[in-house]
Amino acid sequence: MSWLFGALAGLAAGVLSGFGIGGGTLLILWLTLVQQMEQLRAGGVNLLYFIACALPALWGHAKNGLLEKQAVLWCAAGGVPACIAGALLASWLDVALLRRGFGVFLLAVGLREVFHRRKPEDQRSR
Repeated sequence: MSWLFGALAGLAAGVLSGFGIGGGTLLILWLTLVQQMEQLRAGGVNLLYFIACALPALWGHAKNGLLEKQAVLWCAAGGVPACIAGALLASWLDVALLRRGFGVFLLAVGLREVFHRRKPEDQRSR
């Protein structure tokens, strides 16, 4: 029966990833809190899962003309070295510190989403 709940968590994370809104965050929470997986291993699983979800989501967004190619280039140019540095740093940090940092990050993002006021021009893009 646990495989069913795992498949449902993967399905929910996939739908959120397709929308471009942090399905990997849900997956990491599922793996660490419910499946009792260590944070670093859950991060690795999340990265492999992201590859599988990112390609079809990218195809869908490209098909609908929702990609800003210039932004993609700049983000990739900064993101690739930052990912390598982050992975190296994470392997040196204490797992308890990683978990706390991830929790603080989730709280900050959640609070921003709850209390952030959108500008009128942001309303049109919703």
